[in-house]
Amino acid sequence: MRQLVQLQDEVEVAYTRIVSVTVDPPEVISAFRAGLGARWTMLSDVDRVWLRRLDLEERTDPAHRPYVPTTFTPYPDLTIHRVYNGYWFWGRPTLEELGQDLRTISRAVRRDFDYRGGQAGTG
Repeated sequence: MRQLVQLQDEVEVAYTRIVSVTVDPPEVISAFRAGLGARWTMLSDVDRVWLRRLDLEERTDPAHRPYVPTTFTPYPDLTIHRVYNGYWFWGRPTLEELGQDLRTISRAVRRDFDYRGGQAGTG
């Protein structure tokens, strides 16, 4: 999450939002968010409602029922562009990958993304 703190200024400039979901209670999230210096929304799923709905339960620990750490890059209508499985370190997205995903999404939803109508780089 520290890497996301580094990215948050750029994300805000681009009218983009970050949202995190955790099973921690709100008071823990609040303290964590403040300590991290994060400005984005962090939601609490203490009852693990979204864990089931998103099918993100890590099944090897039925006693604690943790989430599989997952990153989604969605379009504005919440259609998923890409999913990263952070269970393994190499499955987690880099800041560069997130930036590329957000560029792809912006290009798809903003008609003015390429203000020259596909003629970027020409005379």
